[in-house]
Amino acid sequence: MKILDEFELGGRAVQRIGGADLCDLLDISPATLTDLKKRGIAVHLAHDSYDLRATVRAYAAHLRSTAARWGNEEQAESLTAARARLAREKADEAARRNAVARGELVEAAEVLRGWTEILRQVRSRILAVPSRVRSALPHLDAAEVETIDRELRTALEELAHAHD
Repeated sequence: MKILDEFELGGRAVQRIGGADLCDLLDISPATLTDLKKRGIAVHLAHDSYDLRATVRAYAAHLRSTAARWGNEEQAESLTAARARLAREKADEAARRNAVARGELVEAAEVLRGWTEILRQVRSRILAVPSRVRSALPHLDAAEVETIDRELRTALEELAHAHD
């Protein structure tokens, strides 16, 4: 790392540092250094030359300002917890989307439509039983077939209102 001491006419010492060395010192990327330069945090002197003291002070002030926006330690912990909760929610949503894509989950409306159709078919077949019984057992009189029909309809009605 190369740091050059220079004295200006005002008597203030200026320590110059190159961009790569400043990135290494502050542990930042060149893109971050460019951003800091644009925002006036990195004090640029000339081509690939920065004022070390002014830049480090401005960068430290910038970090303190950023940290102050997080609030006190309790607020920072709350923010961390919120971020963790958000990450869990995003992971759960991705898992749900994947399960839907694999066909492991289906929409409730789709299941309801399927079961509605199945139960409609069951009802139709049960209601057809008395006429099939009349054909299969011709010795039964109309009153007996009507009793079978009424009992089947009563059973279907009770099932329809079982959860009321």
